[in-house]
Amino acid sequence: MKQPLIILTGPTAVGKTKMSLALARAVDGEIISADSMQVYRQMDIGSAKIRPDEMEGVRHHLIDVLDPDEAFHVVRFQEMAKAAMAEIFERKKIPILAGGTGFYIQAVLYDIDFAENGGDKAYRRELEELARKQGGEVLHAMLAQADPKSAEEIHARNVKRIIRALEYFHQTGEKISDHNLRQREKESPYNFAYFVLNDQRQRLYERIDRRVDEMLSSGLVEEVSRLRAQGFTRDMVSMQGLGYKEMLDYLEGHCSLEEAVTVIKRDTRHFAKRQITWFKREREVIWLDKGQAGYDEGALLEQMLSELRKRQIIA
Repeated sequence: MKQPLIILTGPTAVGKTKMSLALARAVDGEIISADSMQVYRQMDIGSAKIRPDEMEGVRHHLIDVLDPDEAFHVVRFQEMAKAAMAEIFERKKIPILAGGTGFYIQAVLYDIDFAENGGDKAYRRELEELARKQGGEVLHAMLAQADPKSAEEIHARNVKRIIRALEYFHQTGEKISDHNLRQREKESPYNFAYFVLNDQRQRLYERIDRRVDEMLSSGLVEEVSRLRAQGFTRDMVSMQGLGYKEMLDYLEGHCSLEEAVTVIKRDTRHFAKRQITWFKREREVIWLDKGQAGYDEGALLEQMLSELRKRQIIA
């Protein structure tokens, strides 16, 4: 018997947090955050992190567990998520992976093997130095030559993943996109349901703009200023998150606050679009359309519960 796993994802600002709470209460589940930023302590406003008083008694995992100067990547997420799942299964509860980082979800769902092949630290350092001196776009151009499919899938700003892809190609002579395709074709070790919550594009973009405005009024500038004063710098993974790097630009005098906010809104909309593209490529996803459900959260929840009964994930 495969163990159960529920996934609830979707683009940023679509309303995953609220739906995940309703789902967790309905199935007696616990939530594992599949988010690359909410794992960090002190980074609350820019990551749209759920507050303890909003959790409604539902246990959450992988929130507020690392300091901003600690590295967090897919391999570490996979290890931490699997450890959390083991605890949840022990308590006879159902794990709900909830968040918008599709690559992290995929890593757990298909138990993807990220074998490092020993690593090549000298080559990695060479690439990191090149990125520092000439920018990530240079590495992205190198990747486009070596592995066009990966270059298409990895954003030019995601230097860490670009380096990993170039390093893999350098070590093995194989494109990491081919390796990942083989991994994605693996059968999942879980009895799962993969829900993607979505909304009409224009409504989603309006929600994104409102959320950024709310972050500003809640103290985003002060949050980033405080982190900066503590010595957390833009070369750290945490400070490269959406909202944080733009606020650093403002605080360091590279742009006005208005310009920084415009860039955050624009880049968050682009990010949401890329997330939707990612989920469309995934296998066996169940789309939850808020508009088709008449924006009725009860109807969306019932749609999920019906699917979970069909798959014998719940009775």
